[in-house]
Amino acid sequence: MTIKIDRRQLMALGTFGLGAMSAPAYASMASARGFTHGVASGEPSQNSVLLWTRYVGGGDNKLTVEMAQNVDFSGAKMVGEATASASRDYIAKFVAPDLSENQWYFYRFIAADGSTSSTGRTRTLPQGPTEKFNLGVFGCSNMPFGYFNAYAHAAERNDLDLIMHSGDYLYEYPVGTYPSTKEALAGRTLDPGHEIVQLADYRLRYAAYRSDPDLQRIHQFYPMVAMWDDHEFTNDAHMSGAQNHQPKTEGDWEVRKRAAEQVYREWMPVRDRDDGGPLWSEYQIGDLATLFLTESRIGGRSEPADLAAALQGQENIQSALETFRDTIWQDPERQMLGAVQEAWLTEAMRKSRTSGTKWQVWGQQCVMGELKLPQEAVNWLADDAPAFAKARVAVGALAAKVGLPINLDSWDGYPQARERALMGAQEADADLIVLSGDSHNGWAFNLETGSGAAGVEFGGHSVTSPGLESYLSGADPATAARAVRETNDQLQWCNTSNRGYMTVSLTPEKATSTWHFLDTVRAKSTVLKGSESRTVMRGQRSLMV
Repeated sequence: MTIKIDRRQLMALGTFGLGAMSAPAYASMASARGFTHGVASGEPSQNSVLLWTRYVGGGDNKLTVEMAQNVDFSGAKMVGEATASASRDYIAKFVAPDLSENQWYFYRFIAADGSTSSTGRTRTLPQGPTEKFNLGVFGCSNMPFGYFNAYAHAAERNDLDLIMHSGDYLYEYPVGTYPSTKEALAGRTLDPGHEIVQLADYRLRYAAYRSDPDLQRIHQFYPMVAMWDDHEFTNDAHMSGAQNHQPKTEGDWEVRKRAAEQVYREWMPVRDRDDGGPLWSEYQIGDLATLFLTESRIGGRSEPADLAAALQGQENIQSALETFRDTIWQDPERQMLGAVQEAWLTEAMRKSRTSGTKWQVWGQQCVMGELKLPQEAVNWLADDAPAFAKARVAVGALAAKVGLPINLDSWDGYPQARERALMGAQEADADLIVLSGDSHNGWAFNLETGSGAAGVEFGGHSVTSPGLESYLSGADPATAARAVRETNDQLQWCNTSNRGYMTVSLTPEKATSTWHFLDTVRAKSTVLKGSESRTVMRGQRSLMV
């Protein structure tokens, strides 16, 4: 029997005090001792779930793990052991086995001195006939830009089953860069103050982010599945480098990449990869959905095409754009996922479909739908817009005239790889839903190939990172959104001005995404400005009008 968690039990979790504390109160947590950063859980299956905590002691510390169906841990409970290892930044993980399917559990860690972690709540996945499952989808949470009100709002709910983080869980920049000193919100303290490059840097930055009480709260209340995007490494990362990595001053890319992945796996509720296993994963949600989680940065992604380099020194810009479009941009050798992962995804969708699973849900990082810049965007820039923004919009408008997209770092920069992936879904006869992040704005697309409808995409907006409105501040957001929709045939809806998160409700008949818009991120508040929903019916592979 599945136990439902009631409000009394949720309130019991709140007695551990996280909700009453502010981020500045946690600013020194990186050097604190004991249980420093709450608890988290992730990667659930029908009979197991990974549990996480951090305990700082004098060295390696054995912790007792308790898990029960009651918040007071009365009655039957499971007991295990985990080690908070100094060599792993005092992180302890425990994969709880032999659990019941479709069941909520409470868990906690106990140190040898009797001190106890906060109590977390987690759940296993359903098996067999499943009538409903609700996902919360988050991405792009830049701490100095504002409060994590999206996490706080979701933690107040009692209707979510699983959290998915699409990436950019944190940002690598030094204090004063994205956001600038002027843009940064007072009290949202980053550590270290410089750009994170070394192993110790990444650890300190995660410690600073995970000190946020609302981020701790969402981890405490729900299991999470997650995959990094670029900023967990550095901006516009790919297999062989990154836009924001300079080997002459920041060392070897492979060293930085390994350090960033190690710390991600330490601080996130995800399994370690010491055995060299694949970066990608899947989660079976009864007979309702298979959730595929892919990696599109360091495993197989080719370096993004460089339009600026192609235009440099060219007298005939129109001709140069057309040549770039027909050669570099359309090069079929350029990969987003890599050939091995691409083949795995196609086969996994086929297996999901033939097993009778109703939805094939692909969680990944970057927007997949086609996005070209409206010509009128050149008039949307504020007079005091920075030079780089003016140049980017001017080039984007010219590129759009020959059919080139806004952002070559998204799937739009890899059109042949996108076509292959979507054709794989069509060949599998999948009822495909793509969940994405990265862009900081909300999107709803009908995804298509040359053969027709391939599925839909729900693109999530950011927790705090600014969206298109920060560049196109000279235009009314509704006017800009309307022009973007009219310019892009696959795009059915967009929001280019609000922060928040998505929820995706799955039933056997339909899937509905709802974008929740927070009233502000500049002050602590869970007040919503509004919401917007879009639905796809099973078998239709396009959004309802």
